[in-house]
Amino acid sequence: MTMNTPLHGSAKALRLAAIGGVLLAAGAGFAYAAGWLGAPRLTPQRIIDTFEAQAGHYPGYRKNHAKGLCVSGYFQASGQAANLSTARAFSQQRVPVVGRFAIGGANPFAPDTGIPVRSLAIELSTDDGQVWRTGMNNPPVLAVSTPQGFYQQVLASAPDPATGKPDPGKLQAFFAAHPESAAFRQWAAGYKPSDSFANTQYHSINAFRLIDAAGAAHPVRWQLEPQTAFAALPAQVDDKQFLQHDLQQRLAQGPLRWTLRLVLAEPGDAVDDPARPWPAERRSVDAGTLVLEQVDAPEQGACRDLNFDPLILPRGIEASADPILAARSAAYSESFNRRSRESLSTGAKP
Repeated sequence: MTMNTPLHGSAKALRLAAIGGVLLAAGAGFAYAAGWLGAPRLTPQRIIDTFEAQAGHYPGYRKNHAKGLCVSGYFQASGQAANLSTARAFSQQRVPVVGRFAIGGANPFAPDTGIPVRSLAIELSTDDGQVWRTGMNNPPVLAVSTPQGFYQQVLASAPDPATGKPDPGKLQAFFAAHPESAAFRQWAAGYKPSDSFANTQYHSINAFRLIDAAGAAHPVRWQLEPQTAFAALPAQVDDKQFLQHDLQQRLAQGPLRWTLRLVLAEPGDAVDDPARPWPAERRSVDAGTLVLEQVDAPEQGACRDLNFDPLILPRGIEASADPILAARSAAYSESFNRRSRESLSTGAKP
């Protein structure tokens, strides 16, 4: 039986960096097409075609974070964030939630432990008719600050035809040219994967603005902190569906919980740069608890047809000036539109 061995050391750091480029390739492409890189002839469609040529084309699946499964539950506000934002999610006692766990990459049949990037996207629908969608990843920062940097990372991360893997030399040259990647590289080098989606911490990465009742803005990033104890991923895993099976087993035994923590920026903090971490001592607020109760089979459930656009925000939450947010939004839209016109591929089943 084939074993899937988790990555370690410098190889892991390079692989994470390469995956980081793949995860954000579409966003870079739309920024490029929007003129931010000065080549309007390079259209979103052409960029996605190039991305799929590199990563593989799987009709009907998301063009990124293709392998995942739907979950549902609710968010229970603590009330502690209600003075920072008028968003109803921070005061309503129980907000219905639909979500999706996934691993990074375009291959919906990849082994769960073969890609270190994990994500959790959720939609909160409050009783005032507002909707809040947020997509979060386990890295706390990105390797680059701009859509231009994204595109350069994608180029550096392209698979070598001879090996099928990114060229380490090109990646090293990219990082040498992008010193802003230092925080991401430090995270990647020390990253220790947990054995479950349930005990993974997820980050908004980008900053947003909370708007209070007086109209004042409070820049924040948020993170979901697991209430399930950390346990390390085994050195070898032979189940390609390891994370999915684990999540199904855990939810069959009872709900899973995360604390939604809002981290507030102070003057001088980089609110428009997702590559720059904020100091660890920044004040944070426990906004409430995410409770997940049910999981659906892969590619089924209420999340299947949702576009987790990070700019779908309720009253009381606004986007920051981070240019990558607009790129993400455009990329998600094109991915959604394209897969909605495709029949789901059966491919090489996991």
